[in-house]
Amino acid sequence: MIKYVLKKNTNAKSAAYGKYYAFPAPDETMNLEALAEHMDTHSSGFNKGMILGILTAMVGCIKEMLLAGKNVKIDNLAIFSCGIRNRKGADTEDDFTIANNISGVKLRARATGTLSNANLKLAANLKKATLINGKPVTGGNNGGSSSGSGNTGGGGSGSNTGGGGNSPDD
Repeated sequence: MIKYVLKKNTNAKSAAYGKYYAFPAPDETMNLEALAEHMDTHSSGFNKGMILGILTAMVGCIKEMLLAGKNVKIDNLAIFSCGIRNRKGADTEDDFTIANNISGVKLRARATGTLSNANLKLAANLKKATLINGKPVTGGNNGGSSSGSGNTGGGGSGSNTGGGGNSPDD
């Protein structure tokens, strides 16, 4: 079940100003150890320690390959790649320098296969969150849920960094 909260767009310059949009409200963020422990319960033949070791090595290798200029596809999960954060444009190619025109590099992840946005849309169950980190959500109606409605919102924003709602300015 994916829980969400509603937030009002307060950007006066936006065509969506004053409208409410759903944003995911996850119960927790699992680390690799918690994921390995969960995977261990699926009787895969590998214990938690072996799974954690493989996942930890995988993370390091993905980083290594990304920094070597490669994209990494994990079937039915995502294609990981690096993006470039541009600071400003240069008037000519000769005027372009890394120091003046690039502010950094970012991680991009694009869902693929059974985890693609289309497949998530069909499988997602949504429910308005009543608690976030054990604290009541304030304002609005806390009722309502949806199953497989296609109103999944988040995941895969234009920058491929995930999360976020569907307002025109997100």
